[in-house]
Formats: sequence, structure tokens, C-alpha cells
Amino acid sequence: MRIEHLGKTPKVDPSARVAPNAVICGDVTIGANTSIGFGAVLTAETGPIQIGKNCVIMENTVLRGTKRHPLTIGDHVLIGPRAYLTGCTVEDCAFLATGCAIFNGATVGARAEVRINGTVHLLTRLPPDTTVPIGWIGVGDPASVLPPDRHEEIWAIQKTLEFPKVIFGIDRPPAGETRMPDMMARYNRALARHREDRLL
Repeated sequence: MRIEHLGKTPKVDPSARVAPNAVICGDVTIGANTSIGFGAVLTAETGPIQIGKNCVIMENTVLRGTKRHPLTIGDHVLIGPRAYLTGCTVEDCAFLATGCAIFNGATVGARAEVRINGTVHLLTRLPPDTTVPIGWIGVGDPASVLPPDRHEEIWAIQKTLEFPKVIFGIDRPPAGETRMPDMMARYNRALARHREDRLL
């Protein structure tokens, strides 16, 4: 399914394969010989998605581009089923396995691997040829790659990356308080722009 969003329509190379139930929404460019699997969702919310040539985007993957952080995928990249990528850069020949998550402002270097259920956090730079093992976390610039049981070390780096500020433009609340009402109001206003979408 191809959808016009904010006046922009997907551009798909004639040699690419897009499964009939994949959703391609807005300013999305798909390169030559790239394959988009069943149930994948590629949505250029407020910023573009650019996918290179000879890539495989597997089933039920979600790719999101944002105004501040477009999503760019190089050539010869494999993205496994149920992966989630938002506003990141993935360089040539990277391998992103099933269930991995790559967040806004992150860069996955050429030939890097993020294995099953691995995470690359916000504003993190994973150098070329780096591996994030199964279930591990890459965080920081350059990335520290840590197992999930080292939460305190991960959080010490992650906290300084200021997720609420980067994503929602809101300062982190003091202990015992929440910014969720403000964040959800902003997010819902942005998502409401889809009311004007048009099926192509």
C-alpha cells in the first residue's frame, strides 16, 4: 500500500520488490533491486526515508523518518524481521538481525552487525565492523557495547543523551514527576497529520 503524506509520495525503483501488504507512506525512496517484505511499515512521518540498492527489509519491520532525524540506509543492507529503526543512519553492508532496535540520531557503521534483539541507543555511533551481540546494547559516541545486566553503566551513558529533550523537546522531569501528558500531546498532534493522507 502506497500513501501520500504531507504532499509527498513514495519513489520506488522499478526493479524493487514491495510486498502487497507493506505500507510505504510519504517521502520514502527505495533503491534498485531492494526487497520490502510482507507487513513492513515504512513511514516518513516528518522526514524522509532513503533506502539504497540491493537491500532486504524483512517481514514486519518498522522504519520511521523524522524531521530532525531522517532515516538513511546504504546499499547491501539486511534488516531482519520485527526490527525497529527510527531516524538513524545505517551504512553499507550492515546486518541488523531479528528484533533489533536502532534509535534516533544513531549511526550503524559499514559492515557492523546488530544481532538478535540488540539495541543501538539514541545519538549512538557504532563504528564500522562493530558487533552488538544477541540482546546487548550499544550506547554513546563512540558506542560502548554492554550486556543488559550492566544497567547502571548503560544508564550512566544513556541518561546524558536526554531522550525526552531530543525526541519531544521536553526536559526530563524531576524524580517523582512525569512529562508524559506533555509528550503524548505533542506526539498526538504530530500523528494527527496522517488524517490528510491519501491512498495511491
